[in-house]
Amino acid sequence: METIARNMKPGADSPLSFSEIRIQNGELSYEDGDGRISENLRGIDLSLAWPSISRSFAATGQFDWRGERVDGSISLGDFLAALSGERSGLKIKVASPRLKFAFDGTVANPVSLIMEGTLSADSASLREALRWIGQPPPGSGGFDRFALKARASVIGSSVALTNVNIEIDGNVAEGVMTYANNGRQTLQATLAAGTLDFTPYVKTIRLLASGARDWNRQLFDLHALSATDLDMRLSAAKVIVGSTRLGKTALGANLRNGSLALSIGEAQIYDGVAKGSFAISHAEEAADVKAQFQLIDVDLQACVSDLFGTGRLSGRGNLNVSLEARGSSPYGLAQSLDGTAVLTGHDGAISGFNVEQLLKRLERRPLSGGGSFRNGKTPFDKLNAALNFHDGVAVATDVRIEGPAARLTLTGTASVPSRDYDLKGTASLTSAGADNFELPFVVQGPWDDPLVFPDPESLIRRSKASAPLLDAVRDRRARDAVRSVIERLTNHKAGSGADLPDGAGGSGTSHPN
Repeated sequence: METIARNMKPGADSPLSFSEIRIQNGELSYEDGDGRISENLRGIDLSLAWPSISRSFAATGQFDWRGERVDGSISLGDFLAALSGERSGLKIKVASPRLKFAFDGTVANPVSLIMEGTLSADSASLREALRWIGQPPPGSGGFDRFALKARASVIGSSVALTNVNIEIDGNVAEGVMTYANNGRQTLQATLAAGTLDFTPYVKTIRLLASGARDWNRQLFDLHALSATDLDMRLSAAKVIVGSTRLGKTALGANLRNGSLALSIGEAQIYDGVAKGSFAISHAEEAADVKAQFQLIDVDLQACVSDLFGTGRLSGRGNLNVSLEARGSSPYGLAQSLDGTAVLTGHDGAISGFNVEQLLKRLERRPLSGGGSFRNGKTPFDKLNAALNFHDGVAVATDVRIEGPAARLTLTGTASVPSRDYDLKGTASLTSAGADNFELPFVVQGPWDDPLVFPDPESLIRRSKASAPLLDAVRDRRARDAVRSVIERLTNHKAGSGADLPDGAGGSGTSHPN
């Protein structure tokens, strides 16, 4: 190239030029200085134009690269200036089944490559385009339809994009981006959007198995965390994640050395506000996860349904969560879950049972049964629940529910891996005229459909007719008397006719005694 530039300069003995050169079935091999890039182009069919009356140079044609037939063209406004490292106009167009790319601007190479101009690119599948150019696509969902337009500035291996307009999977955003490849790829971006839909990127992350009651045991694929360093700031008027809808949201994402950190400055969610952070890192073939967030004045029914898979709680409230876990699958994370959660609520209800109605009925008829214990709603004015998590077990340390007519307290555990309850509580009436009747009860079974039933001993004690029987059974002398009668009856049935009372043996008659 230096020889060509030298012979093109004015005053050269034999200036070079040609009107057109065609290359058919050619091959090009390229390697950069440090050997990081090695490429081969085959099946090259090109037309090279270098008119003697013009300073321009153009090449147009086709070639095969990585199994795809590519149409391309390149033109230089001042070929001599470009060969000498000076500024020249540059136009590039590349079109393949995987990706289309165009650049219109200037190029110079005084010490390192410098390009400035307008850049555009689009692809029917960004995931397939990344694979084609040798870049591992992140995750396993989304990254399909893609389009980009921006003002580009290239210095060496760094690219700065301004006036960015980017579209991916139907999401459209504007802002600035930078990309560098200095041994490790780094992407930085600040983008703003109207609506962002993250569903394509999280729909392949299945926390629950197909049965919807068991945690998914499929192993995580965390290799994408090690491919690229990322520092991104996103703001949107609306964010969609599956069935969850967020309003105005400011989100930060930082990926470095295999660790991803997400921070939410503020997001409008469940008619309230969310703040917090989420971190996941790759540690010995397992995911190390930490989450801290606050939900302030949210709709509890939508919130609890999304987070815990049950829609039995309604009202407004706050939720403070600090959790961490390590595992190679969602089930592994559930087994190792540690941390705390505090829920406060007001002006709501718990569906599935009506405590006031049940207590009033059992006040009158303690042994009338609890068939309707799974029906109705229990309204509350205040709700407080504090949970401590250790190795996947949530211990209820302080659960109190106070309503206009009834009060409930709960203690016990909830297993995160098996997604079930083992709780005990006490319900009491608070309305005027109540006689301080307290009913112990039990909550057991799966999160989405637990069994709630009263303590039978307390109901027997409440019954004037049945309480003496319970006391009699508990009294030792009465218990011994009952046992003696049972033993006599058992012996009578097992013995011969000679052992029976007079008149009973072999007569075929029965005695009611």
